[in-house]
Amino acid sequence: MAKITVQNTQITVVSIDERDYISLTDMVRNIENGLALIEKWLRNKNTIEFLGIWESMYNPNFIPPNSGELKMQRV
Repeated sequence: MAKITVQNTQITVVSIDERDYISLTDMVRNIENGLALIEKWLRNKNTIEFLGIWESMYNPNFIPPNSGELKMQRV
């Protein structure tokens, strides 16, 4: 696990199968209400749709759990 510094904030970088992933929680740690910002983003209808599409494209084992029902609840 590596760390990078961006605007005086250390952010964890994890490499899996030659791909790098950064920690969202590290990115917002020094921002007021940063964790609430991530929570709002994860509840956003567009984010849920994007994550569903991404999983469908890149995860052959992904089975969407009532994705239509999820979309209707988040409108």
